[in-house]
Amino acid sequence: MQDAGQTASQDPQSAPGDEIVITGIRASLGRAIDIKRNSAGVVDAISAEDIGKFPDTNLAESLQRVTGVSISRANGEGSQVAVRGFSGGFNLVTLNGRQLPATSIDTSTGNAFATGTGRSFDFQNLASEGVATLEVYKTGRANIPSGGIGAAINVVTRRPLSAEESGLSGSIGAKGLYDTSVEKAESDPSKVTPELSGLINYKNPNETFGVNVFGSYQLRNSASVQSNPNYWNIVPLADFLNTAGAYIRPTTVITNRPTTEYVQIPNDSRYQFSENRRERLNGQANIQFKPSDRFEISIDGMYARNKLSEERSEQTNWFQRPFTEVTFDDNKQMQSAVILAESIQADKGYEQQRFATKTELYSVGGNVKWDFTDNLRLTLDANHAKSKTNPDNANGTSATTISIGAPVRSSHKVDFTTGFPQQSETINDCTATNGGRGGNCNNTLDIADLGSQVARKITSTQEARINQFGGDVAWDLGGGSKFNVGGNYIDANMRSTTVNTIQTLGDWGITDTGRVAELAGDLVDTFCLTCKFDKYDPKSTGSSLVAFRANAVDLLNVFEPYYAGRGNAVSPSPSSDDTVGEKTWAAYGQITWAGELGGRRANALIGARYEKTRVKSIGIQSVPSGIRWSQDNDFAVDGGPPSGAVTVKASYDNLLPSLDFNIEPIDNVMARASFSRTLARPDYGNLFASVSAGAPNRPTALGAAPAGATRQDPALLPLVSDNFDVSLEWYYKPTSFVSVGFFNKDVRNFIGNQVTSGNLFGLRDPGSGAAGSRSGTALAYLQANGLPLSDINLFSYTALLTQNNGNQAAASAAFQNNIDPATGGLRTQFVVDLANAVDIVADPNDPLFEFAISGPVNNREGNIHGFEVAWTNFFGQTGFGFAVSYTKVNGDVNVDPYADPNVNIFALTGLGDSANLTGIYDKNGLSARVSYNWRDKYLSGTNQGGNRNPLFTAAFGTLDASISYDIAQSFSISLEAVNLTSEPFRQYARTETNLVYVQELKPRFYLGARYRF
Repeated sequence: MQDAGQTASQDPQSAPGDEIVITGIRASLGRAIDIKRNSAGVVDAISAEDIGKFPDTNLAESLQRVTGVSISRANGEGSQVAVRGFSGGFNLVTLNGRQLPATSIDTSTGNAFATGTGRSFDFQNLASEGVATLEVYKTGRANIPSGGIGAAINVVTRRPLSAEESGLSGSIGAKGLYDTSVEKAESDPSKVTPELSGLINYKNPNETFGVNVFGSYQLRNSASVQSNPNYWNIVPLADFLNTAGAYIRPTTVITNRPTTEYVQIPNDSRYQFSENRRERLNGQANIQFKPSDRFEISIDGMYARNKLSEERSEQTNWFQRPFTEVTFDDNKQMQSAVILAESIQADKGYEQQRFATKTELYSVGGNVKWDFTDNLRLTLDANHAKSKTNPDNANGTSATTISIGAPVRSSHKVDFTTGFPQQSETINDCTATNGGRGGNCNNTLDIADLGSQVARKITSTQEARINQFGGDVAWDLGGGSKFNVGGNYIDANMRSTTVNTIQTLGDWGITDTGRVAELAGDLVDTFCLTCKFDKYDPKSTGSSLVAFRANAVDLLNVFEPYYAGRGNAVSPSPSSDDTVGEKTWAAYGQITWAGELGGRRANALIGARYEKTRVKSIGIQSVPSGIRWSQDNDFAVDGGPPSGAVTVKASYDNLLPSLDFNIEPIDNVMARASFSRTLARPDYGNLFASVSAGAPNRPTALGAAPAGATRQDPALLPLVSDNFDVSLEWYYKPTSFVSVGFFNKDVRNFIGNQVTSGNLFGLRDPGSGAAGSRSGTALAYLQANGLPLSDINLFSYTALLTQNNGNQAAASAAFQNNIDPATGGLRTQFVVDLANAVDIVADPNDPLFEFAISGPVNNREGNIHGFEVAWTNFFGQTGFGFAVSYTKVNGDVNVDPYADPNVNIFALTGLGDSANLTGIYDKNGLSARVSYNWRDKYLSGTNQGGNRNPLFTAAFGTLDASISYDIAQSFSISLEAVNLTSEPFRQYARTETNLVYVQELKPRFYLGARYRF
């Protein structure tokens, strides 16, 4: 067991068996170099002094300065970390050596349906000021809890007896944050927000008792514009070129006619504008009592609260299809449509969204150290920690969305050739000439043209709790050698719940044009969304310069009771309630040896850890009652009453050996080698006992891919990695060194996906086209009469059969009477009215629905390898210096972006290179640093949607700077800047053309002062 609070960086004179610390940039490089020379193993670290010299708003941004560590971001701030290519959930986070629970409901890219199923710790919750040291253990040790294949990251808080002076001491700091993005805001938030922090420490003169208290408060207001095309469909070429199908007609103009087996077609083009608020509160308290050199008691507590909210407005043009014009790119493997146009009277979407969550984390622990003889020490440790992420909207939801729109668009074109969608459109808001719908017929898009569609409430929670106990006996063998034996018990429990509802308002066809102005005209503002872009140019003109904005919760408070009173009740979707418990018993032994080989100083650390884990998974879910077909390609799975609990138990055990060795072959050169076995447990979501069924995205009869369903496996084994590391370090000057290290990881039990076909819950398929069913009769009618086999036609005829109680003659007459001679298709208003009047629910004549049921399975192995280079140099006594590092990661677990869309992808997310470059000046009270941090593109998701698309995050580099000056020994001022180059955040699917999400980000500036006493 690692002693709580005892770290390599705190004790440079400790036994040679302690860990190597490859530091970040430090004011006291000499101390860091002593630590490196006197240790074994591979651990990177950064101290409180360095953390304070960078403009880091949370611990993730501090960790990105460490060699081999890269971060993912949410709204421009560091969130989760990847180490040597292994992303968040593959890394263990501890506080003073104790495992921390992790919860998160991440809606940061507009994911309203986000759920809490992961283990990845969100470092947004922790401010950087309250930390003494951050340690990144890249190889395993017997006395460190398991759970991190990439690394075990230990957050070390400040200890009162470690203060330099007795009596009262501490510091108080204040900063004003100016996020330049707030200049884009519509709601006029505060442009300068506070960041306050303070530490008070007391140590008695005899150094037998100490107590400290730390607190911080941070508020950030920000705004951003984004673009987020809904989805890129992977369509077989033959289906796309079928002129009687969904995409084109004989008159469609196709430029650069595609020849690849599949083509990529976007669902829509959309822009978003968000205003965000983040409020973080942190507190810590530590007590140490050391009545003698042989006995010490410490008690520590930590509390963190992070409240995130976002008000988001969309401006969307959906493609109704068929297209009048399509242009393809030149990709030789899978061509993408980059220019698309259509001339169909349709609606413009202006969905309003509000996301809000509150995460609270606390940890309370106690530690006792007793040297009961001169060479034997007993350490006992206990800790209770809990994290919970709950909804924080005023209506109790984590996300509220309400779709409003204007049925006035008469033509639409989008151009993706620049990598950013550029929309152009024409409108017709006259009821008489646009199919019976419209607004005030003033040829101007305004609030009078708005109606409503549907509203959703999403309520997701995640709660994690950890109780842990440990003991260790250390036997000092003399000469820097010792033997440790100990054990741990960790009882971890995680619960995730989701409750969603949907309510039809004016319906997808927008049958209530003008109702928004009538009911909520005072709540809706008109603004220009596309005018807020700087880096990207939407080339907007005319009606594209008009968008609408409102608080989604306020709107829903008006529309929900209004439509409920007209028979449109709030309907539940299938809910879930999953609990996973893990109880782990561990025992370990570890020997530290210090001596000489061939007259050269050497150290070794040899250990083994045995663990036994028992898993218990409990699932409570509502049983779906049916599949509902509400419009041409709109399907939903109706929720039912909750079922009883399903309980599954499993267990596994592992032996985790470790060996660290170093030797100084020549003066000032240290060579190191390490072997260890580490493990990482599966994502909690993979261990759920519940089963979920998705809705199809179009009728099965017209070639839809099977709807997805998931069945998890609580008996999954953890990933296990055999790690080998070697490194060489040269300390050529007292404050300068260069190091190079190589690493190799052979990982087994990677989790792949196994897909089987089958039925779930007895659900039936209303759009199968099977003989004897309503959709089968409709399909036969369309084929017999030579009518296009489109989603609209199939739905409309099936709905007419439903409406006329199966009377085919009546259905046929109604269908024929509503064909528009000018277009050969059904009249728009007829289709809209029919969809609003009829929902098709599967009946006994429909066949059982065949789902593509995917489930996790331990069926993959992989190799990850790479190297790290670090160089720190100071130029004599000039005060100038630099630090540079680079990490290269390779492996056989990469993704093929052109993989078969019908087969699940296996690949490791987070794998990518990273680099840091920092210029330093530190002399005579003036400290200045300019730092560039870069992360190469990496895979951030797999199997997205029915076509199993990958999700890539583009390369991201941020330029930060800080300068501080000590006006007096006890008082300093500082100026800091983040993202000086306004680097945007960008994600894409199979190719960079297939934009999934892009967010413009702006610089942030901090002006601060700190008083020390």
